[in-house]
Amino acid sequence: MLDGIVNAIALVGGTVVVGGSFSEVRDAGRTTTLARDNLFAYDLVTGRILPGFAPEVDGPVHGLAAGEAGTVYVGGDFPSVNGATARSLARLRLRDGSLVTGFAPRVAGGMVATLARQGRHLYAGGDFTRPRTALARLDATTGAADPRFAITPGAPLTPRVKVHALAVAGGRLAVDGSFTTLGGRSRPQLGLIDVSRPTATVAAWRTSAYAPACRRVFPSYVRGLDFSPDGRYFVVVTTGGAGTATRLCDTAARFETHATAADVRPTWVNHTGGDSLYAVAVTGAAVYVGGHLRWLNNPRGRDSAGPGAVAREGIGAIHPGTGKALAWNPGRERGIGVKAFLPHPRGLLVGSDTTRLGREYHARIGMFPLP
Repeated sequence: MLDGIVNAIALVGGTVVVGGSFSEVRDAGRTTTLARDNLFAYDLVTGRILPGFAPEVDGPVHGLAAGEAGTVYVGGDFPSVNGATARSLARLRLRDGSLVTGFAPRVAGGMVATLARQGRHLYAGGDFTRPRTALARLDATTGAADPRFAITPGAPLTPRVKVHALAVAGGRLAVDGSFTTLGGRSRPQLGLIDVSRPTATVAAWRTSAYAPACRRVFPSYVRGLDFSPDGRYFVVVTTGGAGTATRLCDTAARFETHATAADVRPTWVNHTGGDSLYAVAVTGAAVYVGGHLRWLNNPRGRDSAGPGAVAREGIGAIHPGTGKALAWNPGRERGIGVKAFLPHPRGLLVGSDTTRLGREYHARIGMFPLP
């Protein structure tokens, strides 16, 4: 990628789909420049850009999810795709970038920020107002809203409610955003929804960990989240300014999915000391975090390296059991920060807005081997 930022990555078979805000990409040999409107795809093994996949997406892409039969779901802030109305959410064929016309989600009133698919269900979050407010479960084939999913985020910390991130594993959907209630129940910025039955319900799981305020310019500060491969726990990353023992600003925190306490506390918290984290990927061997961090293990740092801090420029890895930084330290230009991770059997895909990754040139997208 030659400009802009990567916001989302999906893997469809052996094809990597990349979404964000950009206009030009270059092939793996750095010889040919191609115009691409906020979305492109390439072969995972060869790096060859798919020549036939060049859809015209008229606005930034923020969320992607793999579909069946060589398709991908694309969410963002756009009014149309290929000149046809497709507000904020579409399903595209990888072979030629065409719209799957039978998918008609009828999203309106705002953007789609995040997507997750599980079987015949597609979960969408953002700040849209239809077909539901900020959070919806759609039929993955037709795009129709599921009437058995009627949970609404509410009482927002921002002028309008927004879901920033969601992830699904087993029978639980984790959701974070600017809300303080889910389905009318107190869930400050983070909650779990039981999706193990046909009718979804708000799970009893609750934490007040994100109830305290961070800096005033960050009224809502949760950002990325991801489940462990077995679904037993998940990790949430935040912005917000330097945190304290009672404020989880600029941190990564692990929570147990099936904890039963009345107020679930984090299993561990790792502080950056004042730098935002936007993305997280949990592989089981490590918790990868990205943003524009300078340090990890830095609970006493205030835009500085406090006692015990370790340098981690732009990207880092945390031990899933201890919550302490692992030795892995490739580094990257900080910029705005890493916005997208995708772990897979061949490695860890990383998307951001800068060109140096692991001390090499990798313009806005790159891949590390996994341990």
